[in-house]
Amino acid sequence: MSTIAGVDFGTLSVRVTLLDSEKGRLATASAEYPLHRKREDPDYATQSHQDQMDALVKATRQAIQDAGIDGTQIETMALDTTGSSVIPVGENLQPLDDYYLWCDHRAKEEAQQITELAHKENLEAIEWCGGVYSHEWGFAKLLHWLRHNPEKREHFVTAFEHCDMVAGTLCGINDAKRVKRSACAMGHKWMWNPKWDGLPSQKFLSDLDPLFDGIREKLSGDYATSDKLAGHLSPQWADAMGLRAGIPIPVGAFDAHWDAIGAGCREGDVVNVVGTSTCIIAMQKKANLVPGVCGVVPGSVHPNYTGVEAGLSATGDIFEAIARRAGHKVSELSKGLETYRAGQTGLLRLSWDNGDRTVLVNSELGGVTLGWNLIHTAQDELFAAIEGTAFHTRIILERMAEYGVPVDRVINAGGIPQNNQVLNQVYADVLGKPVLVPAGIPTSLGSGIFAFLAAGTFSTVEEAQEKMCLSYKTFAPNPAANATYNRLFAHYKRLYFALGKRGAEASTLGDVLPELRKIAAEVTRRV
Repeated sequence: MSTIAGVDFGTLSVRVTLLDSEKGRLATASAEYPLHRKREDPDYATQSHQDQMDALVKATRQAIQDAGIDGTQIETMALDTTGSSVIPVGENLQPLDDYYLWCDHRAKEEAQQITELAHKENLEAIEWCGGVYSHEWGFAKLLHWLRHNPEKREHFVTAFEHCDMVAGTLCGINDAKRVKRSACAMGHKWMWNPKWDGLPSQKFLSDLDPLFDGIREKLSGDYATSDKLAGHLSPQWADAMGLRAGIPIPVGAFDAHWDAIGAGCREGDVVNVVGTSTCIIAMQKKANLVPGVCGVVPGSVHPNYTGVEAGLSATGDIFEAIARRAGHKVSELSKGLETYRAGQTGLLRLSWDNGDRTVLVNSELGGVTLGWNLIHTAQDELFAAIEGTAFHTRIILERMAEYGVPVDRVINAGGIPQNNQVLNQVYADVLGKPVLVPAGIPTSLGSGIFAFLAAGTFSTVEEAQEKMCLSYKTFAPNPAANATYNRLFAHYKRLYFALGKRGAEASTLGDVLPELRKIAAEVTRRV
């Protein structure tokens, strides 16, 4: 029997969960920290490292108090974080600035330059991240920081992803070269892969901008999967949190990847971590390139498999925007959606409100809704938006399956599926597969599983999952609804590529609106 701490750093708060290998969850506590925005710059989003560490101390002590245990009983602590959230540091791991948070979008120009040069020089790495380098990722953010902070450049030693910075801090490491770097974080956001000797070449990086001269060496170090240790808890932080000094801390990872492990993901499973956006996680034995999928990285989800990451740029954000425009909360607008039937609204909605992350990888797209009439309501649009995100998810899963990623079972994780039964049923009907939803929120459970591995309580991820993961509620597809959605999906797929892809072949679309009306009329008559 052992007790561990699983930590999950989110966008606005940190959650600490204490787990017992026999009793399960003992307590969960969270603490908030501010997100810094600027009215004059909507792309700006940063957070203070110190604020986050203070919140971690507060949440850990609260969890220990709520569990009614002695903190020195805790045998290890593991953590996941948002990403790509990048912090530049100087000597002794001192932050030179706040984190460029994952949702900081200032580095658009830098990302475009990286993409253009990568294709010009036939850089293999760009194909493994969907063909487009995102402004949300590490190199783009670091280059933006170097360009806009000339007075701090002389003090710059290196940059870290959030999960690596926190782990290094907790372990009391002052030498940047000794900080372990997460294969998950660096593989998905920094084009790292053992296939091409790690990071892109120094020549490529220097050709991009002379400010990157020597950057490959500054980012060098031990890149590791999460079955390896980042180090051991320092006396300073042990005292602050009420824990025992010297307990092991494994190499961290991104929240969605460990959420997938906490949701029970195994080979053949696809986990939709549905929140403000959707992160789609799968894993496979072989490392197959999947065009349009932004991340295929060995060891990023499970140490012994290749992790595959895709997603929707907006999901819950779309629902919130529809409700806000209608002057309601999503919970209010959702009342009665359970009576809606597949295709009854006559609307077909493309979920590009925040661009397309997968498979078109095009941030310049915008939301599209077809089929409006004068009596449609905001509630109709909300239901069509749920259908649209399900259709988009089907586009992604079909692309993954086409290139060898096994898609046998679908798990809806994240916060929204816990409170939106309509969404889960629509996804099952659209995908034509049972959708499993954990019986409880698995957030920080993935951290707990890797903490148990570090403690030696379990010898494999699968053994820990068997013991610690939650049971599922199953949503089975309705045959009639699935038949209707298959008809609608054919139109959605045609529109998706015709409208979303520059230079797409001409497509006849004149039948779409009449067909939407026809399907809606048929469904209404059946009801």
